[in-house]
Amino acid sequence: MEVGIIGTGLMGAPIAEKFLEKGAKVCVFNRTKEKAERLANKGAKVFSTAAELIENCEVIFVVLSDYCAVCSALFENDSIDFNGKIIVQVSTISSDESVLLSERIENAGGEFIEAPVLGSIPQIKAGELIVLLGGSKERFEKYKNLFEPVSNQIHYIGEIGKASAVKLALNQLIASLTAAFSTSLGLVLKSGADVEKFMEILRASALYAPTFDKKLNRMLERNFDNPNFPVKHLLKDVGLIKESAEKEAVNSEVISAAESILQKAIEMKLSEKDYSALFNAVVPRE
Repeated sequence: MEVGIIGTGLMGAPIAEKFLEKGAKVCVFNRTKEKAERLANKGAKVFSTAAELIENCEVIFVVLSDYCAVCSALFENDSIDFNGKIIVQVSTISSDESVLLSERIENAGGEFIEAPVLGSIPQIKAGELIVLLGGSKERFEKYKNLFEPVSNQIHYIGEIGKASAVKLALNQLIASLTAAFSTSLGLVLKSGADVEKFMEILRASALYAPTFDKKLNRMLERNFDNPNFPVKHLLKDVGLIKESAEKEAVNSEVISAAESILQKAIEMKLSEKDYSALFNAVVPRE
């Protein structure tokens, strides 16, 4: 199988590596060409433009930061031919944006698969990404095997737009749970109470979420380097979540609070750090 991957950043590069590891022929494109060229040594073919990659591949995974970046890559010129192409949209975007992309690709003769994922680099390496698939049931059955190198959980969500909505709902929990845990941990630290005793009680309760332990040491040590998901990307997603909530008349005060905390983290020059760095915005260094 030959697979094209547009976007070889934080997620795209390890996805490409996993496909290569499984014996696929992989073509890659990235606007910052150096990021794509790192994959050439591992067997990937590097293209200078997205249009060239699309021309040479049947299946194209799009793994970019936002809707504007996706549109810029896919529609950079009017000569791109989508006939016979399968566009797999992995980026986190809104439901409306996903529908618009689907319409443009389908009208141009291509097939569009909505496939946002839950998980990051460790899950890609383990082949354990959670894939949320949107489109027709027939298309889901036809193409679900495309994700086997990177996923053992492929969920059919429904028509185009629904998978993006579920992805945003899940990312809302990333922001809100991390902010809430930061506040609780800060209160415990400031009181001088024993953190491990607090965690022991929390783990035994219905309040516990595994992400608390995953981020605990980062927060205690204030070490937010080597992110799997940086602050700036979570803030982008939170903006989409807030917009979607307001559109659907869902109270957005909780997510607005998380947005404010993330914006503070950006002001503290933590943009490129792991999203748990929002702890520093909730509990500033003394």
